[in-house]
Amino acid sequence: MKPAQSRAARGLLSMTQTDLAKAAGLGQSTVIDFEKERRVVSDAAVTAMRFALEEAGVDFIQENGGGAGVRLKRR
Repeated sequence: MKPAQSRAARGLLSMTQTDLAKAAGLGQSTVIDFEKERRVVSDAAVTAMRFALEEAGVDFIQENGGGAGVRLKRR
């Protein structure tokens, strides 16, 4: 997951950085630093954020010539 995908996913879900941090079991500063690309966060933290966003209803689209992205899951 790229920082831009995290920001976009939160936007689709109307989820704040605080909401994501809580859902992923991380500190808010970890989410902020990842999304603003202030520092490299651990792979485990990125995985936790991605899992939390997927559980909330987002699908991640891998780079396939059109660029990586996110979309809402079908309900």
